Amino acid sequence: MTDIVKQMHDDGVLFAQAGEGYELPIIDLAHPRFFVPDEPGPVGAMRDAFHADDIRRRRIPKFLMRFVLRSAARKSRLVHALFGSGGGFLDGLSTYVMKLGAENLVPPYDDPIDRKFAASPHIPLLRLRMQQVATMVADGVKDELLRRPQAPLHLINIGGGPAIDSINTLMRLNAYGCLQRPVVIHVLDGDDAGPAFGAKALAVLKAEGNPLQGTDVTFDHQRYDWNRTSLLEELMGSLKSEYAVVAASSEGALFEYGTDQAIIGNLKALRTGAALVAGSVTSADAMRRRMIADSKFKIFPRGIEGFAPLAAAAGFAIAQSRDAMLSDQVLLRPV
Repeated sequence: MTDIVKQMHDDGVLFAQAGEGYELPIIDLAHPRFFVPDEPGPVGAMRDAFHADDIRRRRIPKFLMRFVLRSAARKSRLVHALFGSGGGFLDGLSTYVMKLGAENLVPPYDDPIDRKFAASPHIPLLRLRMQQVATMVADGVKDELLRRPQAPLHLINIGGGPAIDSINTLMRLNAYGCLQRPVVIHVLDGDDAGPAFGAKALAVLKAEGNPLQGTDVTFDHQRYDWNRTSLLEELMGSLKSEYAVVAASSEGALFEYGTDQAIIGNLKALRTGAALVAGSVTSADAMRRRMIADSKFKIFPRGIEGFAPLAAAAGFAIAQSRDAMLSDQVLLRPV
């Protein structure tokens, strides 16, 4: 056991088995190691650091930056996931590890290059993004759950990998006293490794003495292509007869990587029964567009202005938004 793993255990951080035979910390946003201050002062400091880092990177010639990244990708799992693969997106488990932050990296993600990369100013923004989405969903359904104590709760997570935002939503709702009911997290994702870790993390959290002890929560993963919405439509149809509370989220996924048609199609399916939908929308400012152009990722920098008409076309309005620089998190309500 490394010193950092021992310290995290001593701090009460829980771990779950990952797919390749190692353990990863479970992100609990109520724990000081993972909570991100979301007030103007701390967020302003993150914004300043983010802009300063962008200016520094722009001074490095592109050919030199490519050489450095190729070299680093041979030693660092995180750098390889970002720059060494050709899928056009970041897989769910690698995204999860980045959200841990440099101070919480454990083997096999603790190479000095991994730590240096995870200390980049934009990394805390990924956790802030997830924290904002989890908070929006929990606070958005709390009152309805309190009014309907017998109603099951279904959280639909599109492209969520380990669905750590949904898991943190439940921990927040449990603190509100809202989980004395059957709950299902439906993870609709084309990947297997991320959801497999999420299911194991949930099992740990439900164990005796842990935050979700005594709750009736099920983790259900189904492989999903958001360009073909039939599975989501079938799921929504099956929930109509349950008198259930349904909420959906897509953090770092559908609203950022999906086409206009995919977004509208999925939202139309959710419109048939979801009380709310929350997710992240990539910022459309010049800096974010430049970052995307320099990367391999197939992200659509729509901004809220470009996203709002898509939501409206599917019968939703933006009820709330939160800024995390890389993206704006939105809470949608049916109209």
